[in-house]
Amino acid sequence: MIFAVKKINEDLQLLPNITLGFRIYESYGGEYTYLATMKLFSSQKQFIPNYKRGILNKLKSVIGTLDPNISIDIADILGVYRIPQLLYGPPPNMYAKTDIPFYYHMVPGEDFYFRGILQLLVHFRWTWVGILVKGDGGEKFEQLIFSWFSLHGICIAFLEQLRTIYISNADDGLKWFVEIFHRFINSKANVMIIKDKYVLELRWLLYLPEIEFVSIKPKGRVWIIASQMGLASFFYQKNWDIQVLHGALSFAVYSNEVKGFQHFLETRNHFSFFPQDGFIKDVWENAFGCVFPNPSQNDDPESICTEKEKLESLPGAFFEMRMTSPSYSIYNAVYAVAHALNAIQVDQQPHRRNWSGRKPNLQDVQPWQLHFFLKRIAFNNSIGDEISFDEKGELVTGLDLENWITFPNQSFYRVKVGKLDPWAAEDQMFTIHEETINWPCTFNQAGSELCTESCPPGNFKRKQEAKPFCCYNCHPCPKEKISSQKDMDDCSNCPEGQYPNKNQDSCLPKRISFLSYEEPMGISLVILAIFFSLSTAIVLATFLKHHHTPIIKANNQNLTYVLLISLLLCFLCSLQFLFIPGNIICLLRQISFGIIFSVAVSSVLAKTITVVLAFMATKPGSRMRNWVGRRLATSIVISGSLIQTGICTAWLFIFPPFPDVDTHSEIEEIILQCNEGSTTMFYCVLGYMGFLAAASFTVAFFSRNLPSSFNEAKCITFSMLIFCSVWISFVPSYLSTKGKYMVAVEVFSILASSAGLLVCIYFPKCYIIIFRPELNNREHLIKRKS
Repeated sequence: MIFAVKKINEDLQLLPNITLGFRIYESYGGEYTYLATMKLFSSQKQFIPNYKRGILNKLKSVIGTLDPNISIDIADILGVYRIPQLLYGPPPNMYAKTDIPFYYHMVPGEDFYFRGILQLLVHFRWTWVGILVKGDGGEKFEQLIFSWFSLHGICIAFLEQLRTIYISNADDGLKWFVEIFHRFINSKANVMIIKDKYVLELRWLLYLPEIEFVSIKPKGRVWIIASQMGLASFFYQKNWDIQVLHGALSFAVYSNEVKGFQHFLETRNHFSFFPQDGFIKDVWENAFGCVFPNPSQNDDPESICTEKEKLESLPGAFFEMRMTSPSYSIYNAVYAVAHALNAIQVDQQPHRRNWSGRKPNLQDVQPWQLHFFLKRIAFNNSIGDEISFDEKGELVTGLDLENWITFPNQSFYRVKVGKLDPWAAEDQMFTIHEETINWPCTFNQAGSELCTESCPPGNFKRKQEAKPFCCYNCHPCPKEKISSQKDMDDCSNCPEGQYPNKNQDSCLPKRISFLSYEEPMGISLVILAIFFSLSTAIVLATFLKHHHTPIIKANNQNLTYVLLISLLLCFLCSLQFLFIPGNIICLLRQISFGIIFSVAVSSVLAKTITVVLAFMATKPGSRMRNWVGRRLATSIVISGSLIQTGICTAWLFIFPPFPDVDTHSEIEEIILQCNEGSTTMFYCVLGYMGFLAAASFTVAFFSRNLPSSFNEAKCITFSMLIFCSVWISFVPSYLSTKGKYMVAVEVFSILASSAGLLVCIYFPKCYIIIFRPELNNREHLIKRKS
């Protein structure tokens, strides 16, 4: 601040003929803060606030401290007079207050710092961090952490509150620090965030191994500084090792090296203002370990300050010679006030006079008048950086990401390795140069270990109960899903037409599949269909050859041929189900199956009714003789078939079957199939066929005890029992299978039911015709049961 005031007073264009002065007060908080503030309104010799006596302080503005609590205390008094306060520390927490007209922040809001930390963690994928908090704003900082971190998958390993160690109760303070030390040293997190004004407490924490309070030295961790912070030390800390802070990263308000500042520090005679400058003695004695000569005491000559000590000889951790970020903020704050005063001076025209008739005097300007000009001020400082405030009274500036470099000789240097630029686009706001970063020697840049092992591809994370959200267990993905990256929160489905590989970490294209005559199951069904078709053809040929024999004539020869031909077609129509599903195949296979089976079952029903009527007609005086004949059998077959044909025709018009694909039944296959279109019509076809079969079975069952020589009822009963059993079991089997196995179930049901009719009805007759021809005669057929 002295350097800035000196440069302004030497500037012939800025505030000409005006000399700026300053007064500096130490503040310890509480009542001492109010005392120091009241002194600003008193004369320079006496503490008499607001009483104009002697040389008064021409107070125009106040530059605050790093401690936001002290800034609030100062504002209690400054606010009465509307005196501007320029803060270079963290903004104070004003709770419910939203309008702060007397504050001007030389630093961005805390949210902006936090955004930089978040961008840094996301950039390096550090998701397991420890946090140490102290000082004002800790509560708000915690709220930001818990609300923002979880959105970006960052988890908090621990959050501890630091305490200030006082010499009067150092033992108690150290015990508390030992507890914290063990928590963070045992944590797997190797990224630590600290929120404080200084690193004083952190240095105490890291110094515990040196004073043998703990036996483990913290290694392999990088410290992230969360706010405007200086590496300030107490006098007893200046010789402490700072290697544990090597590689730390901090966000600080953009700063620049001001020409002449370091030369000013090296050449200024700091004792020329002593004893007016009451801080020189304390700083000098603490910094160099010497004492100022006191005539009343006999001090050791070797311990007396020579006043030739050099600030540049001090360790960097105790005193930095370059302009740090807080120093640059103070420098700009002084210049902002100077430019505001200059703007007032320019605004006052020479010809204007005040109410007393005198020309306006800058010293008569009241502090509250500066607000109008401070809010609108915009200038370039001596380095060329633009200084202006936004509508909130915050300096429009960015943040520098600094890498702390330490050396064995206690020297210290900050290297700018990135920045957070508020003027850039959202995705370009944060920039970092990784190659220029010096990391701690044993730090694992890849990231921190989490509370659980990383989930490999093919697995997903499931949160552990009563633990932070990033503590999870790994579970394999479900069969139909994959996870292609590590630590996935959930598994995802493969694109349409693909399926997960064995490890479930990538997708493979599905195979096209349908029930084909080229695969083992299809070949088996084809062999069965051809075998039964040939068997039916042989039976038909046998019956045609022996058509003149009594056993064939006795059982309605025409119905026998119709039933055999329909059974032959039933076996052959099952082959339609083994071709690739197309428009014609899908239209024909269900329709043809339904109609042909209806003809077959109608023929069986006609045969059964014919047998019953034939025996009833043998009774004397029976009128049933008029019904016995080909006309009745033909009518039954035709009517039964026409009804089924009508149902199938309606099916074709309402919602016909069509080719479809099934991508869900099988994980590795896309199944080509025929969609029934209307499931209701499909079950109507089956239901009607079941009705005919039930009718045939009922009639045959009640006529089974008629004389066996002329009676087919027993054979028909067994055949229809098999037929009904097959199709009753078909329904649950069909509904419980998927894909091409549904087709296989239907084909097998067609073959089994048709084979049941063929074997039960015709094989006994073939046996007599071929192997027992002596029984195939009229005498045998007209025998009655004894």
